Amino acid sequence: MPSVSVQDALVYAMITVSAADAEMADPELKTIGELVDTLPVFADYDGALLPKVAGVAAEILADEAGLENMLQLLEATVPARLHDTLYALAVEVAIADRNLPQEELRFLQLLRDRLDIDKLTAAALERSATARYRHA
Repeated sequence: MPSVSVQDALVYAMITVSAADAEMADPELKTIGELVDTLPVFADYDGALLPKVAGVAAEILADEAGLENMLQLLEATVPARLHDTLYALAVEVAIADRNLPQEELRFLQLLRDRLDIDKLTAAALERSATARYRHA
């Protein structure tokens, strides 16, 4: 598996959750761009690389063992201190279109399990994202 940066891996996670239901919704893609443009974890990251990085994520996922390969890559690349950040980013993208199909929920569950995100942390991150995207 090719060596990737932590930031690329974070983008891979966001792309994966967005693509989980085979439909990358515009609000999800917009959210990915906004997160990359504004969050400190991406401070030294070149946002112009997003299309290329998304393409690499798609290539990884296209393999027969793509999802397992992606989870292994995320676990191996992202340090434990950023596991909650990775999960928060994935949740943020998943909720951006205010639609959570089973495929996205399943990926989030696999991600939680693989990264050993405890239930209270996961619930807090999920609730926070839900509150931010709620209509008046």
